[in-house]
Amino acid sequence: MLENKNDRKAWLYIALPLFLLVVFTFYPLVKTVLISFFSGYNSISDNFGGYFDLAAYQSLFSDQYYIGALGNTMLLVFISVPVSTVLALLIAVGLNSIKPLQKLFQTIFFLPYVTNTLAIGMVFSVMFSHPLTQGVVAEGLINTLFETSIDWVGITATYENWMFVVLIYTIWSALPFKILVFIGGLQNISKQYYDAAKIDSTPPRRVLTRITIPLLSPLISYILITSFIGAFKAYESVLAVVGTGSRLEPDRWTAVAYVYDKINQFGLDGNGISYYSRGAAGAVILFLIILVFTVINLYVSKKRVHY
Repeated sequence: MLENKNDRKAWLYIALPLFLLVVFTFYPLVKTVLISFFSGYNSISDNFGGYFDLAAYQSLFSDQYYIGALGNTMLLVFISVPVSTVLALLIAVGLNSIKPLQKLFQTIFFLPYVTNTLAIGMVFSVMFSHPLTQGVVAEGLINTLFETSIDWVGITATYENWMFVVLIYTIWSALPFKILVFIGGLQNISKQYYDAAKIDSTPPRRVLTRITIPLLSPLISYILITSFIGAFKAYESVLAVVGTGSRLEPDRWTAVAYVYDKINQFGLDGNGISYYSRGAAGAVILFLIILVFTVINLYVSKKRVHY
């Protein structure tokens, strides 16, 4: 009797969260998949049309802008995530070994995490600014310091230049949270391991690779999984750094930017496919890509993570 009463209380407590999940997560997800299957979906009347096909998916892979958006996203993911994770780990190890002013340095490194993404991105854009981007204005900080005159993020910026700036910003903005997590993990490692290493005169590099990294492997796995998911959804950072006005040029789109562009258009494209259906198909493909990489990370973590 008591167990049944406790069960009813438990279901009562989770009823509201479950309802919110169904309304704001599961329902939109299912409907997005359905919309992607109907190439004639009308977003105004919420009419699916009469064509249950895969035309929206077929049109995506013949769209050079979508291919380019996927390429931009993959480049951001596979460069920013490993680099930021390694840097965060090394900085955390360094901060953990510094006793004086340790809390102060931790706070300084964590400040970017609590600052608005768009605001910091705009600061980066100004730092790398060039007269060609906003008419006749002074050179940005970077050009001034290095005595150059390069258009890093403006309308005449090359692919290599603006992508380089976006990567720097993405890596830098990802460091604070990762550093905080790694410091917390380092402080929970028993000092006995390091004392034993000192007795054996173990070199610092070997201590890092044989003690610190294996004992932090659960946290590293968590950081990698969440970082991959976040990097695949990159949009605001790119918009803030290399956006022109309130939009991104098509050649600077990420996968999410492509989806946003399509769902903000009404009607059919030149092939008779709804823009909204194409946006939904792009969202579904991105979801599947993230799912695949998450499963791979979880599989690898079972082999490499030491608990």
